[in-house]
Amino acid sequence: MPSTESNQLLLAAAAACEDKKAEDIRVLALDPAESGLTDYFLICNGTNERQNVAITDEIEIRLKREFGVYPNSVEGRRQAEWILMDYVDFIVHVFSPEKRAFYGLERLRKTATSLSVADLNAELKARITTVRAKKASSKEAETKVAAKPAIKKTAAKTPVKVAAKKVASKKVAAKTTAVKKAPAKKAVTKKVAAKKVATKKVATKKVAAKKAAPKKTGKK
Repeated sequence: MPSTESNQLLLAAAAACEDKKAEDIRVLALDPAESGLTDYFLICNGTNERQNVAITDEIEIRLKREFGVYPNSVEGRRQAEWILMDYVDFIVHVFSPEKRAFYGLERLRKTATSLSVADLNAELKARITTVRAKKASSKEAETKVAAKPAIKKTAAKTPVKVAAKKVASKKVAAKTTAVKKAPAKKAVTKKVAAKKVATKKVATKKVAAKKAAPKKTGKK
């Protein structure tokens, strides 16, 4: 099957023929079983030899400018009654009216399918649409494949984060408990200190009482 680029080249060549007022432009899609050398014939004729040369010059210039493509060979330009341009995937035949009627390529290629420029253009558009749809679907598939590892990584990291949060929560709880216990210790310390002070006061009072009491003598 001809490539999309080949069809674009063929359409550009046909457009060049139209611009130079070529007559009876036809595209023959050749049967692959009978022609293994090329896929299409582009056939037209000018009204004279000078116009034939102008048509082939325009085809060569346009394909060179727009696609960077040159013909593999060009034959018959000097006599200009039948000029043949070989672009591998298609061959251009530019005839004079007399030579076209004499050789009758359309009659010789009975198994070939005659296509109009409009038919070829519609086929090209359909092919371009198909290619774009395939590219879009392949991009979507690549995006899905690329997204899967990211999901796995996130899932792998999540338990670690949860465990870290649990450890942090335990630390916070331990600190809170320590803070709550601290005042209790202080309260116990204060009670002990108060008891000691009270004991000292009692002892001091007893000593003072002893000193204040009158001393007993042995005399009556």
